Amino acid sequence: MIVLGIESSCDETGIALYDSEKGLLAHTLHSQIELHAQYGGVVPELASRDHIHRAIPLIEEVLQQARIKKSDIGGVAYTAGPGLIGALLVGASIGRSIAYGLGIPSVEVHHMEGHLLAPMLEERQPEFPFVALLVSGGHTMLVDVEGVGEYKILGESLDDAAGEAFDKTAKMLGLGYPGGPILAQAAEAGDPHIYKFPRPMTNRPGLDFSFSGLKTFSLNTWNKSNKSEQDRANVARAFQDAVVDTLAIKCKRAMEQTGHNTLVLAGGVSANQGLRQKLAQTAEQQEFKLFYPRPEFCTDNGAMIAYTGYLRLHSDNNSGLDFNARPRWNIEQNR
Repeated sequence: MIVLGIESSCDETGIALYDSEKGLLAHTLHSQIELHAQYGGVVPELASRDHIHRAIPLIEEVLQQARIKKSDIGGVAYTAGPGLIGALLVGASIGRSIAYGLGIPSVEVHHMEGHLLAPMLEERQPEFPFVALLVSGGHTMLVDVEGVGEYKILGESLDDAAGEAFDKTAKMLGLGYPGGPILAQAAEAGDPHIYKFPRPMTNRPGLDFSFSGLKTFSLNTWNKSNKSEQDRANVARAFQDAVVDTLAIKCKRAMEQTGHNTLVLAGGVSANQGLRQKLAQTAEQQEFKLFYPRPEFCTDNGAMIAYTGYLRLHSDNNSGLDFNARPRWNIEQNR
């Protein structure tokens, strides 16, 4: 079966084709960074309108890349949530319409489940069960994964997600948009010994996260500095180190709590090299396996939706003629 995947949950339009026999046939992505940069963040209405403009041409593009016809598609998968309601409705309506027109099944996909299963697109794949650390602009959570659709949240962010904290801190430091990658780049020039930021909620039991206080701590430190370029780099480094250490400490706890020997790292923030290096060190010390997708599949993409959609359709999971978008959607309810 060839599955068309459509991702439109926020500010990136991702389209892909996954073949159950040959694997990923083609994928393409359009980022709206330039569109939203002048506003310093995502403008939902503009995001929705751009998805409308981009989706069909991108679908035609992947069909040409894969050298197949529309009639060769056996199923359609689309992101139904969580995300921006308008953006989600674009992908859902287009995906459901294509499926109806071709007379083939379609299935809605949970955005975070797509991220969670993205490492399965690699040649080296994790085996169930495992613990997943999902870190993105909108979510930070640890999930006990027993199999496809068998998810239990072990801990999650009580306020700002890690990616959101990266973006907001970058904005406070005057680093521009999108903040996460720019802050990580600035941190490379920072001195790790100048500032020591707190590791929030690591001095108490549990696996929940909180990064809003760390964001405020960063702002206060920046305001007390001379605000030189080196000061900016030092604050960025201290902030990133604090987030990375916090995530690593919680991952270690989750592995001990579940008894699993495999950790999956996924989501936009999983592309952060500091985080990957820290978790690799932790995995070596604690003797567990670490998996993560290639950088292009860390951010939102259609490949993870096409693959997850195939798994769902293969299990006879098929959406009806109606379609829905869920801006909030608990992954535990995604059976």
